Amino acid sequence: MKFETSSAPHLAPSTSVQRVMVLVLIALLPGIATYVHWFGPAILVQIALAAATAVVVEAAMLRLRGRPLAPLADGSALVTAVLLALCLPPLAPWGLTVTGTAFALVFGKHLYGGLGYNPFNPAMLGYVVLLISFPAPMSRWVAPDITLSLSDALSAILAPGADPVVQSALDAVTQATPLDLVRTELALNMTVDEIGADPRFGLQAMGEAWSAIGVAWLAGGALLLATRVIRWHAPVAMLATLALLAAAFHGGDPGRYPDAGFHLWSGATMLGAMFIITDPVTAAASNLGRIWQGIGVGALLWVIRTYGGYPDGLAFAVLLVNAAVPMIDHWTRPRAYGEAA
Repeated sequence: MKFETSSAPHLAPSTSVQRVMVLVLIALLPGIATYVHWFGPAILVQIALAAATAVVVEAAMLRLRGRPLAPLADGSALVTAVLLALCLPPLAPWGLTVTGTAFALVFGKHLYGGLGYNPFNPAMLGYVVLLISFPAPMSRWVAPDITLSLSDALSAILAPGADPVVQSALDAVTQATPLDLVRTELALNMTVDEIGADPRFGLQAMGEAWSAIGVAWLAGGALLLATRVIRWHAPVAMLATLALLAAAFHGGDPGRYPDAGFHLWSGATMLGAMFIITDPVTAAASNLGRIWQGIGVGALLWVIRTYGGYPDGLAFAVLLVNAAVPMIDHWTRPRAYGEAA
């Protein structure tokens, strides 16, 4: 006897990888525009370099794996490239951008099987490799409000050191980030108030620039929340944990520990909260798991910034918690309907 069978009806997905990636790129635009306003057009060169590298590497890896080139159109490689470029100093030599992007896609994505199989955030993996391998150029940031022409930026990025006059001028306008500066001066027994009050450091101008960029990342994250591309659990947990730890220690010793506002609006805090830990591939599966993920990143971020060897530490915190996500998923897996408690 022949039995007629058919598949059960399913709801068509309301979104796609391509749509999500396009929305992420749109949400990044306010931050990129604010970045250009404060630090000049050099970051656009870095984004273009990273994007071109991503397309070439993605196509090459798909060919090597015997896969069709259709995934090139989903935008995931481009998002990885842009996020990595935004974490680099604007005047980083082109070799760093190309190397970091290629490493992120090859070792952080394709060697695990491609999009959806990677346990670690590819952009953060590429960034950590550059930070460990090339610490000096990764710490040279342009001072805010410094007018740097596109031609000078191109010369510094594409031919670093080739023109001594341009290089000398660039050396005069580069400086550490607020996180790096505060960490260095605290190690020299200065207090937080003394660092902020000393006009030599220009901490107020740097703080204004990074705060403005942070607000722009937050606005982009609000767009992603409104369009339901991301959920609030991980970002809120991360920011709340970071703020509570900073406030508690600042209250106990304000001369030694910066306050919560400094941590929230400095470095890559808001970029990480809104665009990096919300990566759906490397995030925890449940809402409760995402809360624990955010708590872990926020706590590790504060610990590394305060006691670690790197001034920011976001990438390290993200990768460490990425490694713990399978355990988080195991302990926070929701009970299936009908399953005994």
